[in-house]
Amino acid sequence: MSGDKIRQIAIYGKGGIGKSTTTSNISAALVKAGYRVMQVGCDPKSDSTNTLRGGTYIPTVLDTMREKKTVKPGDIVYQGFSGVYCVEAGGPAPGVGCAGRGIITAVQLLKQLKVFEDLELDYVIYDVLGDVVCGGFAVPIREGIAEHVFTVSSADFMAIYAANNLFKGIKKYSNSGGALLGGVIANSINAPYAKVIIDDFVEKTSTQVVGYVPRSVTVTQSELQGKTTIEAFPDSAQAQVYMSLAETIANHTQSKVPSPLEVQDLRDWAAGWADNLVALETGEIRSAAQGI
Repeated sequence: MSGDKIRQIAIYGKGGIGKSTTTSNISAALVKAGYRVMQVGCDPKSDSTNTLRGGTYIPTVLDTMREKKTVKPGDIVYQGFSGVYCVEAGGPAPGVGCAGRGIITAVQLLKQLKVFEDLELDYVIYDVLGDVVCGGFAVPIREGIAEHVFTVSSADFMAIYAANNLFKGIKKYSNSGGALLGGVIANSINAPYAKVIIDDFVEKTSTQVVGYVPRSVTVTQSELQGKTTIEAFPDSAQAQVYMSLAETIANHTQSKVPSPLEVQDLRDWAAGWADNLVALETGEIRSAAQGI
């Protein structure tokens, strides 16, 4: 189902928020839908693609370049579930250099080797650590490598704080051809108050939620098997959530510049919600942002 233009998407999120889990299930869902997909892991831990390959690690781009004088596509590109292509950028040796350097190097090498064109890809999905949006981690945004950016966030303050920082980075580079924001993937949304908090945050920052992903034991079961939920439990309700999310992202065409909150405004907004959690629990849902 390869088209004329490769769609490049970056998915950000703070560490531990479920970013790689979400990204891998999106990749698996897109492959099942008939698209040719590559997932590029941009976290120095180099474990983005594990559940696409039965829990196994693959050699990283940086490690391969350190070990070989000449690098071929087959040295850094591996296939996983249903043919999805997997790449891990990797990072420097511990305590040495910039952790984001692997992204820059990997993208440059993949372009140099003409991997994207030769594989006739429909989608390249970058799985990027979103705790900090600086240096190499900002490359998909700053240089417009990604056409659309999505961020995974729960209703926890630090996840929202990381998302807001990402919005600042997107806004900063938007005037120089940087990638724009597609929206927020709301993860671990089970309690009613969590959905309301996320909804209020995206309203305040002029963006949107592209999908709500509940916390599910099915995800844990799948990952213990070294698989995505799409592969391990294809008929489960959770798999359908990921399939729907992937379809939404596949159909997404219009991204925009978000309106991030200043730090104090974000703190005030969060404090307002803290005061209202009791009301939320009793069903008296009201906006915590009133008067802010």
